Amino acid sequence: MIDDRLSIESMADPDLVKRRLSVWLRGESAFGLRSVAVDWKAIQDLQAAKRPAAASNAAAAPKPSPRSLFAPTEELDLPAEPQAAAFTQPVASRPEKAAMLAQMDGDQVKPCEHCRLCKTRKNTVFGEGDPDAGIFFVGEGPGENEDLQGRPFVGRAGELLNKMIAGMGLRREQVYIANIVKCRPPDNRVPAPDEVEACTPFLVRQLEIVRPKVIVTLGLPASKYMLASRLSMGKLRGQWHNWRGIKLMPTYHPAYLLRSYTEENRAAVWSDLKKVMAEVGLPIPGKSAR
Repeated sequence: MIDDRLSIESMADPDLVKRRLSVWLRGESAFGLRSVAVDWKAIQDLQAAKRPAAASNAAAAPKPSPRSLFAPTEELDLPAEPQAAAFTQPVASRPEKAAMLAQMDGDQVKPCEHCRLCKTRKNTVFGEGDPDAGIFFVGEGPGENEDLQGRPFVGRAGELLNKMIAGMGLRREQVYIANIVKCRPPDNRVPAPDEVEACTPFLVRQLEIVRPKVIVTLGLPASKYMLASRLSMGKLRGQWHNWRGIKLMPTYHPAYLLRSYTEENRAAVWSDLKKVMAEVGLPIPGKSAR
């Protein structure tokens, strides 16, 4: 019997089978195993029968859906390809960016009722910072304090994020900060897939307007969405990724650091931020900055 490693598809090519069998039989002989006979006429008959069937199957086969294309990536637990092509629109000036962001917030985000989160919010949380920022931080969603004030990262996690930004030698006003969703999920739960789908066009448009040099995703939900990945945070963070032609660095969320404020986790975040600083041309402070 021919070795299982020679598939039916490969058997349809006699030359390929001969080459593979030659190598395989030499290995069998080296270990004192018995050689086998091969019915080449049967293989040739199989090849002739396969050609019209293959052509018919190829014509009838439906094109794979994006989900089916992504399935092998999920099974192999590897990061997916970037979700879309790089932005091609010209980069606007700082005043133009500020005006476009303000108009989107007032005309589209504040009155938005595209998902159920609009029914429980107190305020939408659009985002804030320098419209011409080189670094764009992306979190998961507003919490209670953010919902009350209408600003991102203003609670305890926000205080720690401010310290992280200061450690990079910057002020909060010199970066841009936004979230995956613009309304607080009840009880600070993870946003549901349909909520993310309804809200993320706003985030994409913000990124298109600001056009940062680097995106820093804070925490696993933001990182998984931006990279369409199922990898753990430990595997994603510390590595450069690409999102529409923009470099992306995942790191731990400040809220996670507050829960697990260990030297190891702090060092990991500082290592990630130093890579971001080097990418945008900022000087790297000493260890005291942590």
